[in-house]
Amino acid sequence: MAIATINPTTGETLKTFEPLTDTDIETKLAQAQKAFEQYRKTEITQKSVWLQAAAEILERDKENLGKLITLEMGKPLKGAIAEIEKCASGCRYYAEHAAELLADVPVSTDASHSFIRYQPLGVILAVMPWNFPFWQVFRFAAPALMAGNVGILKHASNVPQCALAIEEVIHQAGFPPSVFQTLLVGSERVADLIADHRVKAATLTGSEAAGASLASSAGKQIKKTVLELGGSDPFIVMPSADLNAAVATAVTARMLNNGQSCIAAKRFIVVDEIADEFEKQLLEKFQSLKIGDPMLPDIDLGPLATPGILKDLDYQVQESVKHGAKLITGGQPLLDRPGNFYPPTILTDIPPGTPAEQEEFFGPVALLFRVADIDAAIIAANVTPFGLGASAWTTNEQERDRLISEIEAGAVFINGLVKSDPRLPFGGIKRSGYGRELSSQGIHEFVNVKTVWVK
Repeated sequence: MAIATINPTTGETLKTFEPLTDTDIETKLAQAQKAFEQYRKTEITQKSVWLQAAAEILERDKENLGKLITLEMGKPLKGAIAEIEKCASGCRYYAEHAAELLADVPVSTDASHSFIRYQPLGVILAVMPWNFPFWQVFRFAAPALMAGNVGILKHASNVPQCALAIEEVIHQAGFPPSVFQTLLVGSERVADLIADHRVKAATLTGSEAAGASLASSAGKQIKKTVLELGGSDPFIVMPSADLNAAVATAVTARMLNNGQSCIAAKRFIVVDEIADEFEKQLLEKFQSLKIGDPMLPDIDLGPLATPGILKDLDYQVQESVKHGAKLITGGQPLLDRPGNFYPPTILTDIPPGTPAEQEEFFGPVALLFRVADIDAAIIAANVTPFGLGASAWTTNEQERDRLISEIEAGAVFINGLVKSDPRLPFGGIKRSGYGRELSSQGIHEFVNVKTVWVK
């Protein structure tokens, strides 16, 4: 795949980049290792100053950086600007809390003095996706840099300008040269990067296939990995729910990022007695969404990021319909305009074994399932191989407790939109990956948890 900015709204190739050579990569790895040897000694108060400066730069430049996101991957500009603001918030969280999260933890033992100390590992490889091209990187970089690690970024090949802009923000903030570097390379380089002795661990957000490949390469080297992979998140609505609020949130949850979010609600599991009204309201709201140029302020839905994603999504829809699913709106690429546009789509009456029951749909397609009761809802929620997030809507306390306990997911949100928050750990189970980002768990993923015993 070429490393290039291809505007998904128009299909126009705006800028291409030559991948780094073997010599370039060797130079950058050597620089990263040398930088770590000094940076690991830097006081955490100084790191905090630099990370606060990064937050200020992000907020200052959020309009231009947001436009760059929209240009490269197509999300509506208002959402792109919000993404930059979230990056600033994440930086501030770790700038303010890392010292506490990384402080020695005293433990009473038979020693005169024993404690746990958190120390950096070294050079960490981040393999990041295009769908949140800034936030995915900063939620790795902020805790990793505060812990004293250095980062090398292999970003998705369709957001190279975002990748370079992130490196520039971190350098402008005052972090030493080579503490964070972008490597413009293809995915075929990842295994060699993992194998390099200077790279101590890796994190990846992306597809199951990409995660399995990276984990396999890292396993051969006995190196730590964190994987945040796909999701087919359930959105359960019980009869006791505030239906209007549930529908409004359902639309936001499915259309966020043009439907291209791992934690987007994708499978809407609704109890029979309210399913007709839920479907009616959802259809009305889907049909009222405005599709078009994501740079315009009143647009709700922009293009999918690449022609390949458009093709794959349409194939899943057509296969599901061919095997019995009912299409009630949308369902065909918008070929009357340039770009990778797919309309808001709803599938219902979905038979077992179809793509709509088991696979992740990465685009603006809602999959509607009707169930008899809470038991059937929980079974339907857990039927897929994924376990990232889940949203459940109820005002019944017993139902709430069951949904929290029995849904198989890394996060359960009751009466709210599933989202990442720097204060809470983020990650999945089953084929959605392992390990956690954000919160205290995130900053502890890439440290040596050292036991110290003194007598």
